[in-house]
Amino acid sequence: MKPLKEKVSITLDSDIVEKIKILAEEDERSFSQYINKVLKEYLKNKN
Repeated sequence: MKPLKEKVSITLDSDIVEKIKILAEEDERSFSQYINKVLKEYLKNKN
């Protein structure tokens, strides 16, 4: 069973959005998938 996901809305600086779009494309992921991946890694390392 896939984990549940929740739709959220955030506001990001336009330069951050452009960088994330490039990195997501390089990683062959969608924008949302890439942000989710980055946040998971950050939270894992934070603990």
